[in-house]
Amino acid sequence: VFFCSSAYVPKTAAGHCKWAEVLKDLEQIKMSKDIDVSLYTANTDEDVKCQEPVIRCFFLEMEVILQECRIKNCSKTQDVRNICKNGNAFASLENNKLNSTTSAKCKECEEYDEKNFTEFIQSFVKVIQKECK
Repeated sequence: VFFCSSAYVPKTAAGHCKWAEVLKDLEQIKMSKDIDVSLYTANTDEDVKCQEPVIRCFFLEMEVILQECRIKNCSKTQDVRNICKNGNAFASLENNKLNSTTSAKCKECEEYDEKNFTEFIQSFVKVIQKECK
């Protein structure tokens, strides 16, 4: 009985989803009033084959937010920096795996619509949550 009751651990628990920390930081910055930028925002319903390029786009746009925070001295700069660090770790892993035929069929970041910060964060959270299921 003990085995059955402890066998199910939700993937969003820390350590089971590689994006748990990113989700936590996104929650921290989503209500920020001092970040006012338009960002290329990938669709949350992209083909599953394009999931990695989509995530890469979100992390690239986080770098834009980080630059904005450095200029404006945002209250959430550290949280943004943490997300970027996690994104850089992801990018170095994925660069080794990503094959060019898959990414050729996927949109470039600049092909997505620009959206405001709030919509961008909402979409980023949705995409990350999908990865954690």
